[in-house]
Amino acid sequence: MSSYKGHSVFALLLALMFFHNPLSIALALIGAIVPDFDHKFKKDNVYKIIILGLVVFISLYILKLPYYIGLIIVFLGAVFYFSEHRSFTHSIFGVLTLTSAVSLILIWAYELVSAVTILNNHYLLMAILIVLLSFLFLNKKLLMIFIPLFFISLFILPTIEISYIEIVLSIFLGVFSHMVLDSFTPAGIKIFAPLSSKKAYRNFGLSMVFLLAVISIIYHIPVLFVLFRSYIG
Repeated sequence: MSSYKGHSVFALLLALMFFHNPLSIALALIGAIVPDFDHKFKKDNVYKIIILGLVVFISLYILKLPYYIGLIIVFLGAVFYFSEHRSFTHSIFGVLTLTSAVSLILIWAYELVSAVTILNNHYLLMAILIVLLSFLFLNKKLLMIFIPLFFISLFILPTIEISYIEIVLSIFLGVFSHMVLDSFTPAGIKIFAPLSSKKAYRNFGLSMVFLLAVISIIYHIPVLFVLFRSYIG
């Protein structure tokens, strides 16, 4: 199984353990692909991210609108450009950095578009921004699967608003899942890069999967308790 397929499936499985909102699940899947932009064969994509950030920054500055979103896009591109493959972006510090950057891009874009448009459907607006985010990070093959499934899920599943905290947690789960899955490879990951070159391997991955499973069970205890009471009653 190719890298992007493996990371997509793993992130999807983890997301379903915690979320029932298609917006959250989609963000987790996108987050799972983000760390590999430190790879050499994606340098052209990194240049596009930096150029996009500069265009957004200049455009918003000229229009006298909040331009911070452009700066954070440039920052994200710079992180990929200066990172070695499976180094910083695959570390604990990298996970936190990428989660923060991608979350800010989405949240600031949402606030900006909400302020300058008359679109009252916040759920639809967030869905559109997530699709745009997918075009930034997902490859063409994955997009062909992601886009139709995402829109189908929006129509068949209940409309559930997503909070800023849920956005951050969803992206974090996706980015973190990438790091965990790569720890199962023979090369491992530099878990504390750039402060240390110490690597983590299979045992780390297994312990993280176990920890996520436990957290998921604890997270669902209230729901399980309600179901249990309903069944007993």
